[in-house]
Amino acid sequence: MGRVTLQEHGTDSLIDGKLEVPQHRLIMTEAVDIDKIRRSTRVFMRVRVVAAGKNSDKRRFRETCETIVINAHGGLLYLNQPLGMDAVIVLTNPFTQEEQECRIVFLGDANDKGQRVGLEFLTPAPHFWGVDFVPTDWPPPPAPVRAS
Repeated sequence: MGRVTLQEHGTDSLIDGKLEVPQHRLIMTEAVDIDKIRRSTRVFMRVRVVAAGKNSDKRRFRETCETIVINAHGGLLYLNQPLGMDAVIVLTNPFTQEEQECRIVFLGDANDKGQRVGLEFLTPAPHFWGVDFVPTDWPPPPAPVRAS
């Protein structure tokens, strides 16, 4: 599994086979489990959503699709559109009509279901997915506002 930590260091060369990143004055040293720094737990779950935006051909699209993995900060789904990294699209949950702007952070291989696309919500939205069994590290829903 990928394991990395960074430590400050003062030279611009390889030292003991450890690669320095000079612009940040950091050097990779001992191991840390990257999964422990994930912002929220991944849940393998199919959720039907509607994706809309402009594809890399600058054409507007609206496509019903299905997730592969979800978490409080985004998800992985299949799309049949030519898309580019960092493009912004809007996901709509058809059951709640809630919309979330998302940034494309991963483009995977295509298969018969479409291309795997990793999305990050521009604003964390753990309740967008409508998951009842919310993992403990997902933020709680906002408290209801009472009329005075």
